[in-house]
Amino acid sequence: MPQPPTVLIMAAGHGTRMRSSVPKVLHRVCGRTMIDWVVSAARSTEAGRVVCVTRPGSGLDRALPEGVELAEQRAGEGTGAAVLAARDQIESASGLGEGAVVILSGDHPLVTGELIEGLLAAHARADAAATLLTTDRIDPTGYGRVLRAPDGSVERLIETKNPEHVPPEALAIHEVNLGSYAFRGSDLLSALDGVRETDGERYLTGVFPLLRERGQTIATHRTDDTRSALGVNTRADLMEVERVASRTLLERHALAGVSFSAPETIYLDAEVEIGEDTSIGPGVTLTGATRIGRGCRIGPQTTIHAGRIGDRVSALHSHLVECEVADGASIGPFAYLRPDARIGEEAKVGSFVEVKNSTVGRGAKVPHLSYVGDADVGEGSNLGAGNITANYDGRAKHRTRIGRNVRTGVDTAFVAPVSVGDDAYTGAGSVIVEDVPEGALGIARSRQRNVEGYAERARQENQSE
Repeated sequence: MPQPPTVLIMAAGHGTRMRSSVPKVLHRVCGRTMIDWVVSAARSTEAGRVVCVTRPGSGLDRALPEGVELAEQRAGEGTGAAVLAARDQIESASGLGEGAVVILSGDHPLVTGELIEGLLAAHARADAAATLLTTDRIDPTGYGRVLRAPDGSVERLIETKNPEHVPPEALAIHEVNLGSYAFRGSDLLSALDGVRETDGERYLTGVFPLLRERGQTIATHRTDDTRSALGVNTRADLMEVERVASRTLLERHALAGVSFSAPETIYLDAEVEIGEDTSIGPGVTLTGATRIGRGCRIGPQTTIHAGRIGDRVSALHSHLVECEVADGASIGPFAYLRPDARIGEEAKVGSFVEVKNSTVGRGAKVPHLSYVGDADVGEGSNLGAGNITANYDGRAKHRTRIGRNVRTGVDTAFVAPVSVGDDAYTGAGSVIVEDVPEGALGIARSRQRNVEGYAERARQENQSE
């Protein structure tokens, strides 16, 4: 029974060209760090162990997903020295290191599990000591060219970083090395021990001439999927990778039954889930662990972060953060749902309404121009325009409780803590400071007094000044 492969992810690069205090592989692509993308791809395969090779003090030990092992490169420079930092993991993974070892780059986040599986399958078929991931579908400038032997195996790699020193026939080769590999573990370690340093660095590619001299097979897995070739060394590279990743995510959702009316204007994170027959309008931003159900209409110009949205929900021109919206609810336009807002089935939170740490019950309506904070609004209630829950007394937050089927007048303020019973009413312009019993009408405002002739008197006073 073959041993599960060990996956090494190279993340020891300093990333100085990023001009950032954040380690390069911790920069995010569609909401997920680059290292998370690569780890996720590795874990979607039959990998037995996933090991991240990094420098001491990089901070990656606190940022890696659970279960990912860390190997610190404490000695030597170069990709070969980085692999040797994981010698113990390679040897212990399969006794004497006979199992397969896959090597990936932590700054190439768009590698896929399917690509890794294809690389491993080609490696096994060829019974090779090493297998390279290659392609002939990109501009080969700057890449190492793959020179093949008459039998189709790899004879050698030709580096082209200095093309003026490379023969024209080598530059004419379009098949390039993408920098991802599968090795037989024991052969990898044995060859690396024999690689000499060049300009103070031990390069991983130095193993290939040694393996060839030993008569061992070097195979390739040629792919048309060029996304894995997109590496990140600068912020501009990061922009391009995110552009490609975003388009890939949109296409995946579209194939699963989601409609995007203006995909070039939409941003969504990799963790977002969207149900069938949902329509996403222009200018929508979906981030974090957002979950959207079936048959929803989201946007235009709506932002949802870590929201849980049920089926058949409408959310137009609104901002929703860490909230829950149940089936059939209507949000916006221009509503703001803050953390711990919970909107019930068929409820309505309308234009210019802010809800925070509150429950709006099934079928309840807060149609416009209101603030509902630290409150519970019962099923079927209707809050008039301009209602406010005054939840803070200067020292602590207090809760407002509004029962079922309550009807409140416009410009009602509830000074918490206060309760309004089921089927109660409040008069327009009231400041409710005491509980309103079930079925009662709460009115708290001064009696109107009209001062006759006031306008003429005021005019005369102004003229006399």
